[in-house]
Amino acid sequence: MNETLEWTVTADTVKERIDKYVKECLTEDYSRSQIQLWIEEGHVTVNGNPVKSNYKLAEGDLVSVTIPEPSSVEIVPENIPLDVYYEDSDMIVVNKQRGMVVHPAPGHSSGTLVNALMYHCKDLSGINGELRPGIVHRIDKDTSGLLMAAKNDKAHASLAAQLKDHSVTRKYYALVHGNVTHDQGTIDAPIGRDTYDRKMFTVTERNSKTAVTHFHVAERFGDYTLLELKLETGRTHQIRVHMKFIEHPLVGDPLYGRSKGIKMNGQALHAAVLGFIHPSTGEYLEFSAPIPEDMEDLLISLRNR
Repeated sequence: MNETLEWTVTADTVKERIDKYVKECLTEDYSRSQIQLWIEEGHVTVNGNPVKSNYKLAEGDLVSVTIPEPSSVEIVPENIPLDVYYEDSDMIVVNKQRGMVVHPAPGHSSGTLVNALMYHCKDLSGINGELRPGIVHRIDKDTSGLLMAAKNDKAHASLAAQLKDHSVTRKYYALVHGNVTHDQGTIDAPIGRDTYDRKMFTVTERNSKTAVTHFHVAERFGDYTLLELKLETGRTHQIRVHMKFIEHPLVGDPLYGRSKGIKMNGQALHAAVLGFIHPSTGEYLEFSAPIPEDMEDLLISLRNR
């Protein structure tokens, strides 16, 4: 399935070339020449009309990009160790390590979770195309934790439908800056692309989608707080954006965090609990993965201060 993305041009990008604008908007590192080819082939439109690569943008222009599927892709199965929590003929649940990219993309053609799954499983669903076989949902490269993948299209459709109607249980642990004074709460704030840095997301009413995160304080350390978070929706960077929004950004977050304070190699965010209805048996399954060692070591050092 081809992915279509849309952005509305703001005053700060007026008179910028369309090819440059699209390259800056995309989170994955496509080349300028690749984007120019898409423009020639009609995959990029402005206000519904095809344009040339040198088209200069006007405020309010609606830019639409339909990213075509590669005509031929060879993803090499790789014997990468997997921390498997559950597996049967329909699906697999793994505990992804921090630093592993979920699926191949420009700049990450190997060493991904998909490469490992293709070696381990042999059969994966094809709904998300050649680059993302079996992938029902994603977590960021530098977020650790539980992820489910489908081995056939029937299982994929069932799991995807559960994600869409928000019936999948997803709980995270996050170490954030500052003392979160409320013991629990809900952040209901829509998320869209940041108009100043289009590789980032922000809370905004413009071109945004509903995003809801529930939180509960698990432990306090004075200048830091360990939160248990439950996702109601699953927007890109949702927890990271919402934590920045309430002025308690994640420790170690390279995009949304703070430069001062304790350090981590990537954000201190772990997908600890995953629960869903099995696509064939109808049984509710729930799995828990412990906080990874580096994050646990950080918590121990905070307790010992």
